[in-house]
Amino acid sequence: MDKLKKVLSGQDGNNDDINIVEAANRASTLSWSTRIKGFAAFFVLGGVCSVMGVCFLFLPKIGLILFIILYTIGNICTLASTMFLLGPWNQLKRMCEKTRAFATILMLVFLALTLCAAFWWKNYGLALLFCILQVISFAWYGLSYIPFARDAMLKLFALCVK
Repeated sequence: MDKLKKVLSGQDGNNDDINIVEAANRASTLSWSTRIKGFAAFFVLGGVCSVMGVCFLFLPKIGLILFIILYTIGNICTLASTMFLLGPWNQLKRMCEKTRAFATILMLVFLALTLCAAFWWKNYGLALLFCILQVISFAWYGLSYIPFARDAMLKLFALCVK
């Protein structure tokens, strides 16, 4: 369990090159139990917001707006929940790694475009399209953390297309 804590917190034995950001990150770290509680709270909050958004989708007039707001907040909370486990700096570094940088950019762009389409452009069809693309990009981003999961999904889609 201690090995898992060290890996998740980024303390895997590389203490040679500590910069000021890492030093500040280590000085303000939370205990392991607080991290788990924060992760669980944000993950559950994200799930509840997403489910509530889907439930509100079919309300007349205001349903689509509530769906867009709650679903986007749910995705943001779910993404923020992992920052409790790894720490914000380590999570940002992992999000920008070569294997998942493109998925991260797409995910954040679709989050922003969903909200822009809903509130600034007032185009709810476009907002719904961006929300669907948000789901796909979030799933692709999540698969990047599982070894060979993306390759397996691509092979599965190739089989379905045949």
